[in-house]
This record gives sequence, structure tokens and C-alpha cells, in this order.
Amino acid sequence: MAVDNTAKVSRWNDTTVSVTARVDALIDAMTLREKTAQLYGVWVGASDQGGEVAPHQHDMEEEPVDLDALLPTGLGQLTRPFGTVPVDPALGALSLARTQARIAATNRFGIPALAHDECLAGFAAWGATAYPVPLSWGATFDPDTVRRMASAIGRDMRAVGVHQGLAPVLDVVRDARWGRVEETIGEDPYLVGTIGTAYVQGLESAGIVATLKHFVGYSASRAGRNLAPSSMGPRERADVLLPPFEMAIREGGARSVMNAYTDTDGVPSAADEELLTGLLRDTWGFDGTVVADYFAIAFLKILHGVAAEWSDAAGLALWAGIDVELPNVKTYGAPLAEAVADGRVPEALVDRALRRVLTQKARLGLLDPDWNPLPTALEGADLDDPDALRGRIDLDTSDNRALARTVAEEAVVLLSNDGTLPLERPRRIALLGPNADEAVAVLGCYSFPQHIGVRHPGTPHGIELPTLRDALATEFPDAEITVVRGTGIDDGDLTGLCEAARVAREADIALVVLGDRAGLFGRGTSGEGCDVETLALPGAQQHLLDALLDVETPLVTVLLAGRPYSLGRAVRESAAIVQSFFPGEEGTHAIAGVLSGRINPSGRLPVSVPRGPGSQPATYLGARLAHAGEVSTIDPTPAFPFGHGLSYTRFDWTDLTVDVREAPTDGEFTLALTVRNTGGRSGTEVVQLYLHDPVASVVQPVQRLVGYARVDLEPGEARRLRAVVPADLASFTGRDGRRVVEPGELELRLAASSADPRLVARVTLTGAERHLDHRRRLRSVIEQEPAARS
Repeated sequence: MAVDNTAKVSRWNDTTVSVTARVDALIDAMTLREKTAQLYGVWVGASDQGGEVAPHQHDMEEEPVDLDALLPTGLGQLTRPFGTVPVDPALGALSLARTQARIAATNRFGIPALAHDECLAGFAAWGATAYPVPLSWGATFDPDTVRRMASAIGRDMRAVGVHQGLAPVLDVVRDARWGRVEETIGEDPYLVGTIGTAYVQGLESAGIVATLKHFVGYSASRAGRNLAPSSMGPRERADVLLPPFEMAIREGGARSVMNAYTDTDGVPSAADEELLTGLLRDTWGFDGTVVADYFAIAFLKILHGVAAEWSDAAGLALWAGIDVELPNVKTYGAPLAEAVADGRVPEALVDRALRRVLTQKARLGLLDPDWNPLPTALEGADLDDPDALRGRIDLDTSDNRALARTVAEEAVVLLSNDGTLPLERPRRIALLGPNADEAVAVLGCYSFPQHIGVRHPGTPHGIELPTLRDALATEFPDAEITVVRGTGIDDGDLTGLCEAARVAREADIALVVLGDRAGLFGRGTSGEGCDVETLALPGAQQHLLDALLDVETPLVTVLLAGRPYSLGRAVRESAAIVQSFFPGEEGTHAIAGVLSGRINPSGRLPVSVPRGPGSQPATYLGARLAHAGEVSTIDPTPAFPFGHGLSYTRFDWTDLTVDVREAPTDGEFTLALTVRNTGGRSGTEVVQLYLHDPVASVVQPVQRLVGYARVDLEPGEARRLRAVVPADLASFTGRDGRRVVEPGELELRLAASSADPRLVARVTLTGAERHLDHRRRLRSVIEQEPAARS
């Protein structure tokens, strides 16, 4: 299926000259309509017969896209060829390849489109591995494993012809009522930044363009409502919401950024030149592409009311710095070309965006004379026999599943345990609750089955999704397991509570499995557009939980959810609580392993679990007045704090040393401690390092995470950890808007959670105030010596 480029070899196809020279030559040769054609995408679905893709008609589009009319001038992007309809991966790859060949052959420069797809919790394609959601990545506190996961996702995408992935989400949770909490990594910017950067590194290592989203402030929307205006001030933006993006660009090498839908103080992100050009490019030096969140440019007219016409919206977005309109052509097509032609929008702005787009295409090899639309996964295949291709490509390999299981196992958080867990070969298990025997209970909103599959009833999931009942039957083969749903996720049905209580009374152990159903825009209780008024369990689930707590049988509460929920009496009365955030296709095996003791839990909370349902917004990052006090009757103290998680073994932390207790404001501190496994089985401790600044020129959080490390230890083993903490991590945005490190006393708290400090080092920064910028040191370094036995 090679494209004949021999007649088109020109300077822009010449790989012996610089990318800049190639792009300049191409821009000089293009007409205005050919230029603008590279700045938009078309939403398509691959053909399950291997034919060319078909345009996807969305509710936001008034008329279907006419590919025949568009393609002669070229096309910038293909939107979600795999993530729109269920399609066999091999036939989808063939469909995409044939379409790319047509695109390249139809425009006079032979330029193919850049194909992008979702990859928030795995490649969002039918039959692809469904990994845990990002909130579970945060619960692992394990960047290395997340990096390996992202690399595997990227390899699968690249193998079938996709170039760009729309992930990771780097929004920091500010209000857990927001429906997209499941898509985030947590409530702390350091955790979000380090885990998110690892994901970017993995995706980029596979040749996929990682897209950081949503830039910036989407998660700070008022009352946790999707697309609501953002209430963040400049310091919250600079010190909480921007650092993950800084890290992912500087250390991760991300090549694309997607704007947030929201407005901040009246300025929509899609029209914010200070943000998308002044900060992102002029200050940070980002040289990749900025792509619009879907329909965000049109929203400047429809939702924000800052543009009267489509051409006005196009001009605002282009001026601000958005290079590519997604998912379809709406404003960057004819409206933009007409605005340039009549002088309302300078053509130089089109050329600026075009240069970034073509540079990215050149670096992906899409302008090379030997470019071939056939992806590696189809090399050597008989393309004339689509039926023989079906099943040829496996996007859910055993290696993928093993990696998905590792992430899921590391992400399970044991919140409480009175000694009931691990279970000792129970004879009769009562398995209760709406998620006890529900296959899709492990999947997030952006998994293919929940995002697309629900619109295609009767289509198989494409992957194995064992329910918790299935996993427990494997884990406890001799047990009698009785399942009673009790109530639905959100139907409010109380009729099954008595039956659930009766079955619990007759069992040796009762497991109640509660939580969410992921979906879009009201189809679920968690996910995009599924915001909630309170953090009470959905529907009648709290009623079911309370009814089971009244039974004498020990009750283990298991959560399969996309956000943390208030659990009422269960915090005190449940025999144990196991929290899992949509752990993916291998998640039920991970949970069953924790319940049986086959797996020693090592997950830690990336978000606090609230004590009451109505205390939002709240975060451990709050300043002193944001915590409990006598000035308010509302107590926001969580039931389980950020960073919390229990183990089946015990760890001792001892022998804190500090090399120097005074360092200049451009220096660093070095701490060391010993962690020993004093229990009877192997386990993993997560050492967390928090910084407390007791006196500062502007109000600071009581503490914030500045480092962490997972420490694996056998029984009786000890390991010495050495942490280097640069003074830069004590910086914050001062009164004049500049980032500053101030002299004065600090506390460095080595802790098992944000509420459980084990060792405290009091240190002092000396000398003059020091101003610094984004080039500051962004992280601590924690090194581990080889383990030693006592």
C-alpha cells in the first residue's frame, strides 16, 4: 500500500535538509486554504470491513462532513479512528491505512493526516487492554510502573497507525464532587506531576505524541460542576495547578497541550493569549502543538459569549495560541480563511500555527519521501483478504494483562482493618452490593466499553472482565459464595436490603461491594459530566451499608469507585475497608488477592476520603484556616487522609540524620532514615516527605508533599534511605507575583501519610530571599541502599 511519492520529491520531502527548511519551503508553496486545512481534524470511525473510514456525525455538528470536498486541500488530523465505533484492531488498522493513502494521494503535497486517539486508561480501542484509571496510578505512588504501562499503551497505538494520544490529565483535584476525578492522578501537585511525567515519558518513548490536559484550571471549577467557571486565584494557579504541566514539559518531553474548557476571571482558556502563548511558549519554551479540547473554539461563541461569529472564535483562538481545531472543522475552515482574506485575521497567525503542525508531522516522518501508510502491525499481511486479517492484531496480550494486574495490585488501598483481613479460608461468603457481580464495575468513563461500547448493545466487550464474584471463586475455591445485589448503583431501591441482611447473617464473612458506574454526561455516577452535589454514596448504597453493619457477621466494605465517598458508620464499624479506584480489567483479581492475603496491600490514597458527605471542597493542602477549628461548626478533617494506606506487616522508622540543619536559599538538605520490616511477611512501605513552612510572607498550606519512595522489604530486612531536598521546593509565589525562596525555619516531615508523621527534621534556610522561575529544581531525590538483615 505504499504511496508513490517519486513525482512529489521536493525540498519539503528532502530528509537531508533541516526540518525548519523543509517546513518553510512547504509553507511558501501553499495556498491559504491548503494552510488552514492542516489546522483542523475530521472525526471518523474506522471500517470493520477494512474499507476507508467514515465521518462521525456528532450532536455538536449541524451538517455531516464531506470528505470528498475537504481532502483536495489536505487534512490536519483524523480524530479517534479506533475510539468511535467497535472495530477489529487489524481491520481498523487497514481502514486507517487506506484512508491515509487516500489523503496523501488527494492533496498536491502528499501530506497524510496525524491520527489521534484517547488513551486515558489504555488505548481506547475495541479489544485493547483496559488499565486502571489515573486515580489508581496515583494510588500506586510508583512512577516506574506507570512509565512501563504508558510505554506498552504507546506501542500498541503506534503499531496500528496512531500518532498522538490524548493523555495524561494533569488536573489537580480541588473538589471531589467533580465528575472527572477518576481521570485525575490526585489532589497533590507533586504526586500528579511525578506520576503524570512518568506516563508522558512512557508514551513518548513509544513514539506517541503525549497531550497534556486540561491547561489549566478545569478541576478548579466552582462547586465541582463540569465546565463551570474557575475560581482559582493567581497563586493557586501558579503553585498548585501549573507545576504538573511544568514538570511534564521539562522532564517528560510532552509534545502537545490541550486547553481547558473553563474560563478564569472571565477569560476562557481557549482565548487566553497570556496563558497559551505568554506562559506556555514565551516563558516555558514549549515548542509543540496546542490542540483544542473538543469543540472548545466553537464554545467561545456558544458557551462563553466572547465571539459573535465562527470567524471571531477562530481569530481569538488562533491569536491565543491554539494550533489545531478538534475534533472537526467548524471555525478553522472557511470562516478562518474568509477572515484572513478580508484582513480580520493576519495570515502570519495561520503560518505560525501551521509551522508547528508541519514541524510535528515532519518529525513523525509524515513528510518523508518513503513514508508508508501501512502500520507495522500489518506488515506482511494479505491486505486483499480482510476476513483473514480479523483477529491478527492482539491489543490485549498476556504481557499487557500482567502489567495491568501489577498496576491494579499496587493501587488497592486498605483503609482500615480490625484483623479480619486477610481472610482465613471462609466456608460461607455473603457477596453483596451492586458491584459484587458487575463486569464493568472496574472500568472508568474513558474505557472503550463504557465510553463507546454502551452505544452498541450486543457487541461483546472485546476483553475479559471477570467480576469480583468470579475472582473470589478462583481465590476461595472451597467457599460457598452467595450473591445478593441488595440495591442498584443509583436507583434508590430498598427492596433488596432485607434479603442482603439475611444472607449476611448466615455467612462466615460478608463482603459488600459498593461504588460507581462510570459513564458520560449523566449515564453514570462518575465520569465526564457526572458531577454530584455531595459525597454521599450514590442511590441507596448507604442504606444497604448501614443495614449490613447492623448484622453481627463481620463486614468488609469494598469500594469500586471513581471518587472518594463518605462512608458514615462504616469508618468505625466495618471490620475492614478496601478502596479501589476503577482498577481495570485485572482489578477484581487484585482485590481478591488483597482479601485473601495473597497480595500485601501497598496502595496509598491519592485523594482524601471525607468524613462527611458535605465538606467539599476540601483538600489536605489547605492553609490553617481551611482545617478544623473553633471558628466553624464544619469539620473538614477526612476520615482517611491523603497518603494513607495499611499493610499486613509492620514497619519501623528510625535513625533520622540530617547532614546540615542550615543551608542557603539556593542550597539543599540531605536527610537519611532507616525503614525496617518488623512484621512476619514481605511488604512495601511508602515513605512520604512533606514540607511545612511555619512563617511565610503569604499564606501557605500547612504542609505539602515534596518527595516519596516505595520501599520493598522482606521480614526482618531494613533499608537506609537518603533524601536530597533542594531549597527550590520551599519556593512559592510571593506577594509581587514572583516565585521566591525565603529564609527561615522549615520542617521536613517523613510520614506514612499526610496525618501520620514519623520523623521530623527542623532545618533553616539562610541568606537573602532568592527569586527563581520555571527552571528551578522540581523534585527531591530519594535513594535507597541495598536491604540488610538484622
